[in-house]
Amino acid sequence: MEHEAKVYGRRSIRLKGYDYTQVGAYFVTIAVRGRLALFGEVVDGEVRLSGAGEMAREVWQAMPQRFPFVEMDAFVVMLDHVHGIVVIRGDGAGAPIGDARVSGRAGAAPTARALGDVVGAYKSLTTAAYIRGVHDAGWPLFHGRLWQRNFYERVVRDECELNELRAYIRDNPLRWEQGGLV
Repeated sequence: MEHEAKVYGRRSIRLKGYDYTQVGAYFVTIAVRGRLALFGEVVDGEVRLSGAGEMAREVWQAMPQRFPFVEMDAFVVMLDHVHGIVVIRGDGAGAPIGDARVSGRAGAAPTARALGDVVGAYKSLTTAAYIRGVHDAGWPLFHGRLWQRNFYERVVRDECELNELRAYIRDNPLRWEQGGLV
């Protein structure tokens, strides 16, 4: 996968030439800066969310209210990161998986926002809510930023891959407990 060399003085991890406003599904991972375990614990293969973890889940579920052109698919809050699938729709009827295109605007979804806008808003909203939780509920402090600067994304190419990613998200807590890659 080719990536852009620099964006605003730092390396971009986005796919060079890819239009992230395109209709389609995107798998994202957003990690807490310093990988601090702020959102809960894993017990018997299940995540037990802290108040902060509940907040992170609720903000994710509410994103379509802010961005009516998205559907939030499978999602899990882990101790120090979140995994989810964001579906950008074109006409409100649902996005065909694998319809995203590299470069060009032919067939582009009639949206004014990109995947980065959705993730950026999520990070901003959760950071503000977390800061309130630190003051009001005694949540653990973090220093600097709550989230790492970038996020990992993967364009979902087809329905088979979508189902594999849903299973990955669903099974992530069990893999965490077993010490596997998450």
